[in-house]
Amino acid sequence: MLDTSVSSDETGAPVVAPSGAATRGSPPRGPDAPALEWLLLTHRLPAEPAYLRVKVSRRLERIGSVALKNSVYVLPPGEDTLEDFQWLSREIALGGGETSLCRAVFLDGETDDRLVQAFRAARGAEYEAIVTAAEALHRELEDDVDGATQAQGRSRLSRLRTQLAAVRAIDFFEAEEGEAGERAVRAVEMALDDRASRFQAAPPPDTRPSGRTWVTRRGVKVDRIASAWLIARFIDPSPRFEFVPAQGYVPGEGELRFDMFDGEFTHVGDACTFETLIAHFELDDPALVAIGEIIHDIDVKDERFGRPEVPGVASLVRGITSRWDDDMERIRRGGDILDGLYEHFRA
Repeated sequence: MLDTSVSSDETGAPVVAPSGAATRGSPPRGPDAPALEWLLLTHRLPAEPAYLRVKVSRRLERIGSVALKNSVYVLPPGEDTLEDFQWLSREIALGGGETSLCRAVFLDGETDDRLVQAFRAARGAEYEAIVTAAEALHRELEDDVDGATQAQGRSRLSRLRTQLAAVRAIDFFEAEEGEAGERAVRAVEMALDDRASRFQAAPPPDTRPSGRTWVTRRGVKVDRIASAWLIARFIDPSPRFEFVPAQGYVPGEGELRFDMFDGEFTHVGDACTFETLIAHFELDDPALVAIGEIIHDIDVKDERFGRPEVPGVASLVRGITSRWDDDMERIRRGGDILDGLYEHFRA
């Protein structure tokens, strides 16, 4: 029932040549419709390490694949989908598992139809989750009589945009719920724009802090390093940083404290200081929101966003704090990492 073609690379992971682009927006298929081509990944995972099974499952979900049957996953063919399966095959092989990757054609059209519908259903559920979140935020904005939700709304809107773009990237057959997702996010954007004309949620750029003294605790770690980078690059063009004991410090006139008890900018609810600064100064930038999610998960340790970059960034920050005792040096070294992350997410 299958037409397959497969070879192997130097690691033993199967490699198949691209065979056309992923199909998008396919109309309902008739009985005489030509068969579709698919990429099939089959795998067998070892019992240990246990985390490998969870890691593989999450990766299969992120790249947008659907299950044909147990341990057999499908993607439409294309350069990006092929590369996704190839990288996953390598990871499974390095973890002690086995994989096979092939190009397949099903001789009965019913299987193609079931797979197309499965892809659309999976993306449809993800779009519906975005719609639910967007509508909830829209209701909060409507009930907000004094503009208090405005700053947090911008941050949450950026997150919704990022989620919508991620689903669009793996919506190979254009689930009809996608339009509802676009409309819901756009409605939030329009509501925020409308409220911006009525509420001043953040100081305009020419009245933001400039040349101020920013104070935080000695021994800076991830949230304070990232917050100092954010301040210097996006908030105050010429800041002066001071590092003081955690206990017994009396603030001077005009100083701005961050990530300190009773400070002007610190944790609010479950938001870390980096997120508080983004919200207060209305930094409507999806790249900064993505970095904020990484910093949150490292600092708060609640795995709220589950971003894959967290372990690597956490290791780099631990290396910096182990190697350098000087707080400004830690901020400079951490700033280099954050500069690279920012350019990555902007791209």
